Amino acid sequence: MPLHYLHLVIAIMAETIGTTALQASHQFTKPLPAAICVVTYGASFYFMALALKVMPVGIVYAIWSGLGIVLIAGIGFVVFGQRLDRAAVLGLGLIIAGIVVIQLFANTNTH
Repeated sequence: MPLHYLHLVIAIMAETIGTTALQASHQFTKPLPAAICVVTYGASFYFMALALKVMPVGIVYAIWSGLGIVLIAGIGFVVFGQRLDRAAVLGLGLIIAGIVVIQLFANTNTH
């Protein structure tokens, strides 16, 4: 795996952990999850910036935000008991399809 993709994967993982901690912090009223949120969002932006050295911002952001949305929806379902209706599942599938199309067919993945 090229290093810029590893940076992007780390950025996505950090953002996902941060968003999960944000939910667990109960609007920043619980100090440990709030601190985890701040630290992991900072790490996410740092690693996303490293990926931006090689990849265009639109592609990085599409992958980062798209996979983050799908992962957080899954975590919300599994960890927090949040339900997803058919339309939500369809929409998440379309996000994944969009990321696959970018990866397989876009000529702008790196610069």
